[in-house]
Amino acid sequence: MNLGYDRVLGDVMGDKSIIAALNKALAWELRAVAMYAHYSAYVSGIHRPHLSVYFSNEVNESITHASTVRSAIVKLDGKAITERAPEEIVHTHDYSIMLEEAYKTEKIASDVYHSILPMIEELGDDELYDSLEVIYFDEMRSVEELRMMLK
Repeated sequence: MNLGYDRVLGDVMGDKSIIAALNKALAWELRAVAMYAHYSAYVSGIHRPHLSVYFSNEVNESITHASTVRSAIVKLDGKAITERAPEEIVHTHDYSIMLEEAYKTEKIASDVYHSILPMIEELGDDELYDSLEVIYFDEMRSVEELRMMLK
């Protein structure tokens, strides 16, 4: 057992900025769950068969991401929020607006995770870094997929 490492890890684990950043990510994941569930129900027309499934899959991905982030907060002895990010979820039947809103949400989420990774790297927790890096890459893939869908 490396007591020096544990002592440093314990000091950093109390860092409120890491917990705040993780809670910001969690808030955006919770918002994404609500937004994608809403859009899955409201998308209509010829694009419904594809986009309803796409949005439903994004709900599931966001729930998984939220669970991972929540566990990270608990691991770091923080208190996980339960409220979603307060930015309005635009109500529309227009699939192109839904996709634009999804793109904006995924872009913000990817930026949040990008800002968290250096903090976790400094923390020295490789398992946590790997878990959050996977989410970051998921978000980046979503950004690119939505960008292509909006072309």
